[in-house]
Amino acid sequence: MDPYTATATIARPREEVFEYLADVANHAEFSDHYLVDWHLLREDSYGTGAGARFRVKAPFTRFGWADFTLTEVTPPYRIVEKGRGGKYNRIRMLGTYTLSPGASGTTVVEYTYETLPPLLSDRLMETLGGGFWTRRKIAKSMRRLRAILEEGRDRGRRPSVAAR
Repeated sequence: MDPYTATATIARPREEVFEYLADVANHAEFSDHYLVDWHLLREDSYGTGAGARFRVKAPFTRFGWADFTLTEVTPPYRIVEKGRGGKYNRIRMLGTYTLSPGASGTTVVEYTYETLPPLLSDRLMETLGGGFWTRRKIAKSMRRLRAILEEGRDRGRRPSVAAR
């Protein structure tokens, strides 16, 4: 899927928004409407190396499990997450949160998401609606992120560490 960017302006200081996003356990709160069954990949859910595994609740998906790890955490500007999903985890995913100051103490959060499907069949599935569905869900997750940080509502459940 070509890179897709969703933007939200949040009435909170950039440092506060960054601290929230740098903790992987918080991501389930604003994206649990399409990413479910979250499990943390390690006990420390904050910062570089923290990650999570989850199931993508997409229509017609047989291989819905995916995971991501925070690979770059640059306070308070940028967070990069890399992951894999799909059949045999062959589809690479890249997500980037860019935080910039807005007017009068607000924070502008830009989330850019892209996938790199290696096979023609994977690209075909994205073309036949997977890309449109993902864009809608990402836009909703940005609205939920704003509602959580500004108003404290729409909170989902925080995940736990996966059982061994």
